[in-house]
Amino acid sequence: MGRSRCFDINKALDRALWVFWRKGYEGATLPDLTRAMGINRPSLYAAFGNKEALFRKVLDRYVEGPAAYLGKALEEPTARATVDHLLNGVVGLLTDRRNPPGCLMVQGALACGKKGAVVRRHLAARRAAHEAALGKRFARAVAEGDLPATSDAAALAKYMMVVIHGMAVHAASGAGRKDLRQVAQTAMQTWPTP
Repeated sequence: MGRSRCFDINKALDRALWVFWRKGYEGATLPDLTRAMGINRPSLYAAFGNKEALFRKVLDRYVEGPAAYLGKALEEPTARATVDHLLNGVVGLLTDRRNPPGCLMVQGALACGKKGAVVRRHLAARRAAHEAALGKRFARAVAEGDLPATSDAAALAKYMMVVIHGMAVHAASGAGRKDLRQVAQTAMQTWPTP
């Protein structure tokens, strides 16, 4: 009969999230992770599989926690409110002093070698899925007359994701709330009206 776990899975995931967010996938070593999580290597493997599987679980936690604004933005009644919610959410996430700089979804595996290629592709797929969900929301707005009939929903979604990812890179480089709010306000000024 196996031994029962002596640690809280959710707390361990939260701690691993911060390590990956600060150091990226490849920069986060197993000793970094086990130390932060308060567990040993066999416990990490028993509970989560391996480092890649742990990272995927951490990404789910990130999307459901710090980056939950994306899902909530898609529920807004208008496309403009969706974009406003999205931009305010990203500014809040990126300028919260309790968070590491930047965005885990953007920077988590940009600079990876061969070992991290699978994770880099996984992050790219997740970002593409977010863009597709946003495009679907904007397509609905076009159909409802909330956006001009000539609007390209997919192009608008790509534009918004590029703005958001650019904001994340700027935040990681030290840009503050004032700078990011200015970017968000400029994006809102260029938003098409019906």
